[in-house]
Amino acid sequence: MPRRTASERHVATTPATADIGGETGSALLDVLTAFHHPTRRWLCELLAVEGPATVGRLASRTGLAVGSVSHHLGTLHRYGFVEPAPDLARDTRESWWRSRPRQVSWDATDFGEGTVARRIASSAEAENFRHHVRAVQRWLAEGEAAPAEVRHAAVATDSLVTATVEQMAELSRRLTDLVVEWGEECRADAEVRPDVRRLPVRLSARVFPSGPVKP
Repeated sequence: MPRRTASERHVATTPATADIGGETGSALLDVLTAFHHPTRRWLCELLAVEGPATVGRLASRTGLAVGSVSHHLGTLHRYGFVEPAPDLARDTRESWWRSRPRQVSWDATDFGEGTVARRIASSAEAENFRHHVRAVQRWLAEGEAAPAEVRHAAVATDSLVTATVEQMAELSRRLTDLVVEWGEECRADAEVRPDVRRLPVRLSARVFPSGPVKP
């Protein structure tokens, strides 16, 4: 039996819906389960930061088996986080992938208390938090070796202010708008000045009510 081409192998994981980024209900739960898996999140970020890669290159980069990488990429493809990059292949058997940026937003309380759906949504939020903690821990461990201009450009800030619910919601909206606008400016600048040195910059912000934290 002739070996299937990369394009033929990708057909089975092609997203079934055009509503990527607007999922609700059980479809949203499937997205959360697919994305909030440490290995799949890692593969997503490798493609986003280091650029398109073949399955073999990702396997070498991560130490994972080729079959495992293919399986995870297939899952990420089905839910719109990555996409095939056949234009980079030297022949039809070579399987290249690239990052496909998309938004995921959810609120665990949208699902009934005590339900499996609620547990899935809550677990995704907890894993998302753990992912950010791992990123911060890595920066704390390696940051002192970074160039001075990089250390000075980074920031850690927090505040504890009494505010109304409406004011808290306004802060959330303004932060979100700022981050989206800044990201668009960075992407536009990268197209105009592709040769300028750039760093993968992570931003994690949370706005939530909090009483005094006991050590």
